[in-house]
Amino acid sequence: MKRKKKIVLLALLVAATIGVTKAYAQKTIELDSVEIRLRSLYTKREVMIPMRDGISLYTAIYEPKNNKEKHPILMNRTPYSCAPYGEKFRSSLRGALKNYVDNNYILVFQDVRGRHKSEGEFVQVRPLNKNKKKKNDIDEGTDTYDTIEWLIHNTKNNNGNVGAWGISYDGFYATMAASSAHPALKAVSPQGPVTDWFRGDDRHHNGAFTLLQTTNFLPSLEGRNIGVGVIKQIVKNDVYTDFLSIGTFKDINKLVNDTTPTLWNMIAAHPNFDEFWQERDARRSCYNLKPAILVVGGLFDSEDCYGAWNTYKAIKEQSPETELYLAFGPWWHGAWSRHDFQGFGNIYFGNSTSAYYKDEIEYPFFRYYLEGKGEKPTKKVQVFYTGENKWKTYDEWPIANAVATPFYLHKNGKISNELPTETDSYTEYVSDMSKPVPYTANPTTRRTREYMIDDQRFASSRPDVITFVTDTLTEPLTIAGPIEVELKTAIGGTDGDFMVKVIDVFPENFRYPEEAVKYLGNKSYPMSGYQLMVRGELFRGRYRESFEHPKAFTPDSITPVNYTLYDVAHTFEPGHRIMIQIQSSWFPIIDRNPQKFINTYECSVEDFMMRMPVKIYHQQDAATRVILPVVKD
Repeated sequence: MKRKKKIVLLALLVAATIGVTKAYAQKTIELDSVEIRLRSLYTKREVMIPMRDGISLYTAIYEPKNNKEKHPILMNRTPYSCAPYGEKFRSSLRGALKNYVDNNYILVFQDVRGRHKSEGEFVQVRPLNKNKKKKNDIDEGTDTYDTIEWLIHNTKNNNGNVGAWGISYDGFYATMAASSAHPALKAVSPQGPVTDWFRGDDRHHNGAFTLLQTTNFLPSLEGRNIGVGVIKQIVKNDVYTDFLSIGTFKDINKLVNDTTPTLWNMIAAHPNFDEFWQERDARRSCYNLKPAILVVGGLFDSEDCYGAWNTYKAIKEQSPETELYLAFGPWWHGAWSRHDFQGFGNIYFGNSTSAYYKDEIEYPFFRYYLEGKGEKPTKKVQVFYTGENKWKTYDEWPIANAVATPFYLHKNGKISNELPTETDSYTEYVSDMSKPVPYTANPTTRRTREYMIDDQRFASSRPDVITFVTDTLTEPLTIAGPIEVELKTAIGGTDGDFMVKVIDVFPENFRYPEEAVKYLGNKSYPMSGYQLMVRGELFRGRYRESFEHPKAFTPDSITPVNYTLYDVAHTFEPGHRIMIQIQSSWFPIIDRNPQKFINTYECSVEDFMMRMPVKIYHQQDAATRVILPVVKD
């Protein structure tokens, strides 16, 4: 009997193994069939394209075998590598670039100067060179120009029209490409572009150092001991407790142990918005741009949401003759290029927003300007409104009927549109840097995408987070545009951080439709009372008057701190409430403020003022308010 059982078990195991093997083989065959199809449509070649100063840049060129018509060129310049090198085809041809493969575009990928297989010196967000006079005076614009010039003379059956695109750091190179002024460059799309690494993108937010992201990011571009190796040394349990244990930037710097001029060291050497950061603001290149431009961004992009909104606004103001378009959806960084993006975390947005973007916005833009087919896009601005989950179109952004509407904080945690009448009223909390407010409720070993939409109930329960809320809404309230914060505060130290969140509080009876539950797979998650962060941003108080010239606080003196939360597009539905949370840390997304007016890159934990009282005033002569861009019919 036992022997029979063993035989049966063995047979089942063999059958299962065969099934798995067949499934794996089938998947391999399917992947190979895609590669085979691509090879039947395209040829790949790798070339070194010479620049004007004698440096050559590695470039992978995918050319259609279809010789019946001439084809546009679509190029992507990247510091992240054009891999795979050799015969294998790039995976994006199967996914994000499928529309362009189906329509026989010449697809070009280039390692930027000094990266991977390209020659020359790599410079982080290489500044625009406004005074190019000599042959060796180069920047990313000249490298783009020289690349385009070579391509139109050396690719088969091109139609003389070139487009450029890129996401994130590649988006910076797309913005710089637009400044190249090559007459063949007809259309450019900077997507979630790196724009200003001090005031809003990636490395700092409003002058505050992005500790977790920067420590994790730099290895991909600078190697050595920075980043991955350091992260592995620091994170053993979760990012909150382990970064707290390591101490300060100074302590992490000992692990980095790098004396070369890397960006890590440049960050420490340039703690304020000096010329080093100013010349790396990509908006300096956004004048007199000739190609049509489509700027793309994600409402929940934790890296370069600021960059997308502000690149668009800079081009609109500085280059008014440019044919300019904007698309913003409910995406994390780069999610617009993903297949079937309908939601993430616990938030659902409806039918695939990424498919709509790729098929109805991005490809028609390039088709018109590069192929000369289809109609010229008439929808200049397309923005997805979370809350009501709808795309809306406009001629420009911000929209004309968004009215700046003050929402005042009041005692007892109330919010109204009325100015407070009290003469001595404030809410106080203690900012404790030995127990900073975490960026998420859940222990993590990395920075998550979901923290931008995390349920903020965990923060509401903390004594160092103060909360104000409106009455339950009886009608929809839609906001569209930037949010202005005007704090009146008194702190016990000489510096402090201020984190303000605008939150949509879901009703207690909220339930998702079945299709949302099916997509998200969160059948048991309690959405009743969910506190969705619509927008939250931290500001380092020393920069309240100037990013170039920081200023200490006078302890216990009422001081205004005004700053902007970048744009939103959201509808608070009836039955919901609007909440405003204020806190003084967001760790370890942002490094801890020592709460003293000292250099945060040079101080030790012993230099901190660990516990600092913070008062937020809501009285007649010192009224704290958040100004929402309320859409009026």
